[in-house]
Amino acid sequence: MFKINDNYLKLPGSYLFSNIAKKVDAYSKAHPDKEIIRLGIGDVTQPLAPKIIETLHEAVDEMAHAETFHGYAPDLGYAFLRDTIAKNDYKDRGCDISADEIFVSDGAKCDSGNIQEIFSVDNKIAVCDPVYPVYVDTNVMAGRTGTYDPVTETWSDVIYMPCTAENNFIPEFPKEAPDLIYLCIPNNPTGTTITKSQLQEWVDYANRIGAVIIYDAAYEAYISEDDVPHSIYECEGARTCAIELRSFSKNAGFTGTRLGFTVVPKDLKAGDVSLHALWARRHGTKYNGAPYIIQKAGWACYTEEGKAQLKEQVAYYMNNAKTIKEGLKDAGFTVFGGVNAPYIWLKTPDKMTSWEFFDYLLDKANVVGTPGSGFGPSGEGYFRLTAFGSHENTLRAMERIKNL
Repeated sequence: MFKINDNYLKLPGSYLFSNIAKKVDAYSKAHPDKEIIRLGIGDVTQPLAPKIIETLHEAVDEMAHAETFHGYAPDLGYAFLRDTIAKNDYKDRGCDISADEIFVSDGAKCDSGNIQEIFSVDNKIAVCDPVYPVYVDTNVMAGRTGTYDPVTETWSDVIYMPCTAENNFIPEFPKEAPDLIYLCIPNNPTGTTITKSQLQEWVDYANRIGAVIIYDAAYEAYISEDDVPHSIYECEGARTCAIELRSFSKNAGFTGTRLGFTVVPKDLKAGDVSLHALWARRHGTKYNGAPYIIQKAGWACYTEEGKAQLKEQVAYYMNNAKTIKEGLKDAGFTVFGGVNAPYIWLKTPDKMTSWEFFDYLLDKANVVGTPGSGFGPSGEGYFRLTAFGSHENTLRAMERIKNL
């Protein structure tokens, strides 16, 4: 008789954002007259930029003619996109990354979940706390996290690196040496960053202990401060210890079209085994790439016209972030983030738990956010609001919160 992967049974409940969706749906059915403003899930709301739409149409037309039709995409992705990424995101920033070290995919979420497959189940992971829950959840599914303690909401074989107000939400080196280190910078959910010199310390640390950093740079387009790196490969020695995840979802609005990429340098090895070769083998066998039409749209993001239009969209969302941050401060909240990322991290009032504040905000202001505890135990007592809504709804949400 067939057997299941019982590691899935270890996952507590359903995914964070599924829980939120269920709660909001139940509230909406019970209060059909209430207009809900959603500042919870990090989905974008602005339409795709005109240059991207134009290129999508061109690519669709190409598929209608035999001489320009495209079937399966190459395993690593089309050269026209990988070459463009290598130049704009890496070489122009002084990073030694070549096009054949870039693996185009259908999104950073998939890659962040799949990348752990090339590592042994015996590896111990370290995660920032709080952080994007997919890192821990996918390692649970792989059987790498040990047992779950429902009281502390922690896993026995996961090394948690608390990011709290006391340390400015910046992780510190763990006392126990990990094998895999997940860093999300700018961080989701706190919106905080680290300087290049601070990141260099992490690179040096990983090389010293023989660990691999899985570096999620999904929000790098929102970085506004000069001393915050856009890539881990800006640091010396990163080629021998780091894998970088990138996304087109937040900077270009591809949440509905799906495109991302992962960088695995050829210098990254476990003994004599190349992790680049392992990921290439996995990528070719379990292909999660994007079709030609979408990759062509990704290429359009790097044209001069595309860059200008995406810069406007990022500025639009960061204006929302400023509106939220200032509005919450005026309402008496303690707030963080919102400078280098489209997320605002606030301390819940009156010693409310994260989920208590979620229910309070939904019921009294009809505004949806994300409970901080869903991102890790150190997220308890905090709450995330996203700047990805429309500006009109952002203003209305702040008025409602101020009137609580």
